[in-house]
Amino acid sequence: MFPGGWPGIALVLLRVCATATPIISACQPVHNRPGWYLWALFALGAAICAGFLTHLAAFLSAAFQLFAFNTATASPLWQGASLLNALCLALIGPGAYSLDALRFGRRLLMSNRRR
Repeated sequence: MFPGGWPGIALVLLRVCATATPIISACQPVHNRPGWYLWALFALGAAICAGFLTHLAAFLSAAFQLFAFNTATASPLWQGASLLNALCLALIGPGAYSLDALRFGRRLLMSNRRR
């Protein structure tokens, strides 16, 4: 469930790249955003970077990016790439070097079939 080694390091890099998007979006000067929106983006960025509730945080980050797609000043190509980055992270998971791996650990899933 939580790959280690080189795939785990690659997931750390993916988390760092996915963290940059909400933080950069929060720092852009847009006047029609509410105050809680900025704090939510910072909290999502911190959760993704640390690997805390990664699936949920990445899906929420993708939802916030879709919400801000019209108001952002960045190019649509960059926004689309960052949206795909967040969705990939939400589907793949955090990796072995994350708080989720420490919290949930590796588990062996047993089938209901009797031998």
